[in-house]
Amino acid sequence: MDFNISLVLHSTVNVVAFVVVVVLTLGITALLISRKTNISYIPILIIFGILIGPVTGIINRKIALDMFEYVRVFGLFIILFAEGYHLWRSLLFKNITTIALLDTVGMVITAVLAGFAFSIVFHLPFAVGFLFGAIVSATDPATLIPLFKQHKVDRNIETVIVTESIFNDPLGIVLTSIALIFVMPSAPDAHPIKVIANYVTLYPAAILYFLYQVGMSIVIGFFVAYLGYEGIKKLKLRKSPYVEILALALAFGGFVLGEVANASGFLVATVIGILLGNHDDFFHDTSPEITMAIRWHTHFNDILSTLSTIFIFVLLGASLSLYMITPIVLLYGTLVALFIIFVARPVATLVILPKLSFKKYLFISLEGPRGVVPSALASLPLMLGISYHNTQMIYWGEIILSATIVTVFVTVIVETMWVPYLKKKLLS
Repeated sequence: MDFNISLVLHSTVNVVAFVVVVVLTLGITALLISRKTNISYIPILIIFGILIGPVTGIINRKIALDMFEYVRVFGLFIILFAEGYHLWRSLLFKNITTIALLDTVGMVITAVLAGFAFSIVFHLPFAVGFLFGAIVSATDPATLIPLFKQHKVDRNIETVIVTESIFNDPLGIVLTSIALIFVMPSAPDAHPIKVIANYVTLYPAAILYFLYQVGMSIVIGFFVAYLGYEGIKKLKLRKSPYVEILALALAFGGFVLGEVANASGFLVATVIGILLGNHDDFFHDTSPEITMAIRWHTHFNDILSTLSTIFIFVLLGASLSLYMITPIVLLYGTLVALFIIFVARPVATLVILPKLSFKKYLFISLEGPRGVVPSALASLPLMLGISYHNTQMIYWGEIILSATIVTVFVTVIVETMWVPYLKKKLLS
């Protein structure tokens, strides 16, 4: 059953408008269901996307993939920008060592172990598995923040888990761009590493490039955030909508600067959000006017972030191909997801065990749902395969897309449902 709306509506503008209406309608429906059932709305959005995409054909897969390419980029950096505002500097600095270990050593261990399981289960080369592992290495603050609002836990534990997820989102994107190089050397991100590899071997070149991307992104983020703060202060842009417009311009501008500098535009946007959200600490300004303006902008960001989340997950589900959603793929994908929950994540978080009690470590290790970033990156290998007419990459990309969706679905369901039990047993 395929309605092929592009033929029915005759116009690209009408097609896009139709998709927007459908996605927003499904979005509010998912939010209402989530409110009534206390189930995360993320798997509900994915199911809705599958229903309107591969199941009924209400949204053509090509249209879903084309729109997802834009939503994936712009929606993702808006989400990361918004999440930066929720990170408190005082709690961040208090737990900085633990967070840094989780977002570096822990993230790489997760990617390697998840990649190993993926390559074994699906009988694919480890390089392809590592690409999958990099894609699913980031945990999801969009799931965790509302979850911990509902189930109050120790503030330090909440800060560690949420802040880890805020930082590993952009770092996961950087890691994915590097993992792509080992699978598809013709990818656009491969050129800088090839240049560095002329002086050192490939793996040291990848590490150096990773460090460069992180360092340069932080520098650009600080520079853009400071210019934005001075603009708000000097031009007295302390009321809506001036601050919102300026801050979005900063986020977009920072993203572009980061990409031009071969850094990570996503990490730049995150850093800008963190600095503006903590302007009183970083810029030593506690004036009530600027504080109120930042609070209004935080609310505005949260609305944009929710809209972006809705579009990402619905279009992700609509982008699936039915012939790839076989019982075998569902079974293998579920096995990989369970491996990530019960093996990869706990092993990766062992790095924090000397700093925390065993029960707190166990709670953190069992709370790492995958969400927005893995979902946004899931179609990237497939789209690159299509762009470069690489049939092998298309095949790998289809499997990665399907397995990532299963992983997101399983981890979100499992790791949100057992929070009350884990809280009672491990944190009481």
